[in-house]
Amino acid sequence: MVISRLDPPAPALLPSFFARPAELVAPELIGCLLLRRQPSGALLWGVIVETEAYCQSEPACHGHRRRSASNDTLFGEPGRFYVYLTYGVHHCVNVVTGRRDWANGVLLRAAALPGAPERDAAGPGLLARCFAIDRRQDGLIAAPASGLWLAARPPALAALLEGPAPQEAPLLQTQRIGVSQGQELPWRWYLRASRSVSRRARGDRTPRHDGLAALLASTVGAIDGSGTP
Repeated sequence: MVISRLDPPAPALLPSFFARPAELVAPELIGCLLLRRQPSGALLWGVIVETEAYCQSEPACHGHRRRSASNDTLFGEPGRFYVYLTYGVHHCVNVVTGRRDWANGVLLRAAALPGAPERDAAGPGLLARCFAIDRRQDGLIAAPASGLWLAARPPALAALLEGPAPQEAPLLQTQRIGVSQGQELPWRWYLRASRSVSRRARGDRTPRHDGLAALLASTVGAIDGSGTP
């Protein structure tokens, strides 16, 4: 797991990035960084490799039925973290999207942490545990000043995801998992090259070698200051 005392060169994502429907934001968060400033000043970071979108208009969204004290953050301004406890055990980390007074958000389902075992954050609860995120971070603004934020894709990952389309698409779009309603919506995305995805779609084989690992190796130097950006 990589911990650095330096800020990464990738800029933090601004509130305007999140002020769009969740189904537009979710795929664009793949390859972006989730960062947590430790009390010691060290920086913990990982690459988001899987996301899901949720909207008030569909039954799987927490805000579909009504606004309550527990889901109030989801109705707030975009660019804040919405953290909830599922099954009384696992915390799930979301970022609010869209507009105020309309429940809309993206669940961060999995991340790849350089220097850590590939399955350490391969699921919403594992991701929250790796970054020590719980209900105390609910409503927190996603910004460096808050100590927990999201940053743009590093150059190597941006080239992979934003460049000319390869023969096999780097992102796979599929149905959400772990929900009992709204399964027909294809609102889950994941990075196919990563072995840190929580669960792959049927027929999509886990890569023998993690294609993200080499990119992360080159990215680490730029982020932790040990190499040239």
